Amino acid sequence: MTEIHPGQRVAILADAQNLYHTAQSLYSRNIDYSSLLKKGTAQRSLTRAIAYVIRADSPDEDRFFDALVDIGFETKIKDIKTFGDGSKKADWDLGIALDAVSLANHVDTVVLCSGDGDFERLCTHLRHEGVRVEVMAFEESTATELVDAADAFIDLSERKETFLL
Repeated sequence: MTEIHPGQRVAILADAQNLYHTAQSLYSRNIDYSSLLKKGTAQRSLTRAIAYVIRADSPDEDRFFDALVDIGFETKIKDIKTFGDGSKKADWDLGIALDAVSLANHVDTVVLCSGDGDFERLCTHLRHEGVRVEVMAFEESTATELVDAADAFIDLSERKETFLL
C-alpha cells in the first residue's frame, strides 16, 4: 500500500465510545483527542476528522462535544436508545462504515480510531479500493483481525503519556 508522504489526503474517523470505554477500563483516564488528531494526521493533509459520539445526557457532555469541535473534529451525535426492558444501546458502526466508503474517493488514507473487530471487512474493502488504512487503538482491546486487515496499527497503549489525559 501507499507509504506516508506529506501530500497524502487523510480522513480520521474516531469511534469515541470505543475509545472512551477502553481508556476508562484499562487506565481510568480519558483520551487526548488533540494528540490523536495530530498523530493521525502525521503532517499530512487533513481532509476530514469526524468524532462519532453518543448523547447519554451525562454531565459535561456538551462541553466535551464543543471541545472536539474546537480541536478540529466534526462531531456526529447519536442519542442513546432505551428499550422497553430498560436496556440501552447506541453505536456508530454503520455510520462510520458508510462515511469511510463515501470518503474513499476523496482521500488517500483513512485513519480508523477504534479497536472494534466489526471494522475488519471495512478495512479490507478500503484497501481493495486503493485506500491506505491505519488503525489507532489500544492493543489490549483491539481485535487481531482488525490489526491484520489494516496497513498500519498505532498502539495507543505504547504512548499513554501522549494519548491519555
